[in-house]
Amino acid sequence: MLGLSRIIQSVVGLFSKDLGIDLGTANTVVVARGEEILANEPSVVAIVRESDHVLAVGSEAKRMLGKTPGDIQAIRPLKEGVISNAKIAEKMLQYFITKAHHGRRFLVRPRVLIAVPAGITDVEKDAVFLSAHKAGARKVYLVEEPRAAAIGAGLPIEEPRGHMVVDVGGGTTETAVISCASIESWSSIRVGGDAFDEAIKDYVWRTYDLRIGPQTAERVKIEIGSAAPLKEELKMTVRGRSRSGLPREVTLSSEEIREALHEPVMRIVQEVKNVLEKTQEELAADLVETGIVLTGGGAMLRNLPVIIQQETGLPTRLADDSLYCVARGCLRLLENLERFSSLLTHDERS
Repeated sequence: MLGLSRIIQSVVGLFSKDLGIDLGTANTVVVARGEEILANEPSVVAIVRESDHVLAVGSEAKRMLGKTPGDIQAIRPLKEGVISNAKIAEKMLQYFITKAHHGRRFLVRPRVLIAVPAGITDVEKDAVFLSAHKAGARKVYLVEEPRAAAIGAGLPIEEPRGHMVVDVGGGTTETAVISCASIESWSSIRVGGDAFDEAIKDYVWRTYDLRIGPQTAERVKIEIGSAAPLKEELKMTVRGRSRSGLPREVTLSSEEIREALHEPVMRIVQEVKNVLEKTQEELAADLVETGIVLTGGGAMLRNLPVIIQQETGLPTRLADDSLYCVARGCLRLLENLERFSSLLTHDERS
């Protein structure tokens, strides 16, 4: 019977793609078994307010953030790493699943593996399962983001040795020490790239009486943001609305933005220290050699590894292709579902 089951699964697989989804607050990345990245787009959906009719998803919808007329709303259905609007999340997942099949109707609904924050509650897990099934998934698996990130970063998590990963996403930062494929100590805080953007917006308002939008704040973070001093400091001009209501522009420096980002950056640093304090002595000793690996889009903030290394004394580096580590970890798990089955949370509903 077991052999027959495997044959059936193989035949089913010919008509459907197994998908891995890094369902992020800021961006959603989709991978398919046997293929490269299929989609990497903002987690944004634009709808008509009265009818909930979807006008755009992803990059096109993000361009509408803060610029839509009264009857159109651009929504981010995830907040701080979890689903905050189930109906819109379902529509977004349906878009990405369909896009992965190149817009064609799938003969057999796909199996889907979704990365979620380690601190997600049972209610929040159920919201992910339900949204994925309604969006067209045949079977749904969940994996903790730090585990997927570590696998995607190429860390040998199955060996009996401590490895530490810090995944800085849009809504959360997931920190974990992993050994023998098990998460030995971990933390999930709702601080990430979005918190960086908010800190920049607040600083510009407090300092210059200028309101800037989320997309402008994100550009500032990317272009001149840093966690520690730069060899050559940078400047950038931004435009917004002054307290008087009139448009105005100011020039910002990287020193100023570093000051603005200090509080959320240090919250991440402190959480890394907290996890280290909870780690078993032998595993903590391993980290002196294996160090800390940073993954996620938020980890690309300039010199974030520098400040974490200074504060912890442990070698710290940014993973190669850090933005896609979680997605690539999902891909490896998909390719070895039987081997890693015990590491995943299963949902059998159809």
